Amino acid sequence: MEHSELSFDSDFEVITGNDRAQAAVMVLGAGETTGGPDNRHLGSDQWMHVVGGEGTAVVAGRNCRLRAGTVLLIERGEPHEIRNTGGEPLRTLNIYVPPAYDADGDPLPSEQP
Repeated sequence: MEHSELSFDSDFEVITGNDRAQAAVMVLGAGETTGGPDNRHLGSDQWMHVVGGEGTAVVAGRNCRLRAGTVLLIERGEPHEIRNTGGEPLRTLNIYVPPAYDADGDPLPSEQP
C-alpha cells in the first residue's frame, strides 16, 4: 500500500506511483500556462482532476473548461496545453498510466521523441 498527503506547494511534483501508474500534483498561478502544441505524452494516458481554481485545457485542438470537480482524460499522444484563466491558483491531481515521469519530475525515456 502507498499513502501520500496531497500538498500543492510546488509547480509540479510526482507524489507516488509504481511501475503501472503514478500520481502528480500541478499548480499554475493566475495567468500561467503549461504545455502547447508540441506537449504530448507519447507513452501515457493522463487523467487530470481539478481540485481548485479555473482554467481551460486545449487538447488536440479542442477546448475544455476546467473548474473544481472536472475530470479530463488526455490520451497518449494528444497535444495539450493547460491555462489558468482565473484569479486563484489552478490545482490539479494527475494520474499517468503508465508512469510518464521519474521521481524528479523529468520525462521518462518512453515519453521522449
